Amino acid sequence: MNLYDVSIAPLVRNLQNLKHILQQGELYAEQKKVEPEVILNSRLSIDMYPLTRQVQLVSDMSKGAGARLAGLEIPQYADDETSFEMLYARIDKTIDFLSQIQPAQLEGAESKEVVLTIRKIDLTFTGLDYLQKWAMPNVYFHITTAYNILRHIGVPLGKTDYLGQKR
Repeated sequence: MNLYDVSIAPLVRNLQNLKHILQQGELYAEQKKVEPEVILNSRLSIDMYPLTRQVQLVSDMSKGAGARLAGLEIPQYADDETSFEMLYARIDKTIDFLSQIQPAQLEGAESKEVVLTIRKIDLTFTGLDYLQKWAMPNVYFHITTAYNILRHIGVPLGKTDYLGQKR
């Protein structure tokens, strides 16, 4: 097993699954005649981010992980999405970026130093620890939260929507 197989491939798959989950949310809004903004601004708790921000964070964590491990510049997105269509475009843009990363670009990245500055505190990881203990847990957390927001408001989602089809 190589780092590419445990990073880029699952990040792309999770982004694809997130897009599917959002499409189910958009369909639900249409069926219930609810303004999309109501869905996009929904949150589980008043002190948690709304659905739109959860999607942005999945994108940020995914492109950040791919870029840091491959030694690339992290693409910067404006965080200005206000519609399902704009969120799909962001997800697609993130998938396109990750899909350009080649396995050879991640060779040796498991032991490279990755330093994140979070709230003025430097966190230092090896590439593998960064992936396993920071990037992937954050991706899963924010996808799960997006799923739970939609499920909470009544979108008929199930485990296979979250996990995706067998591929």
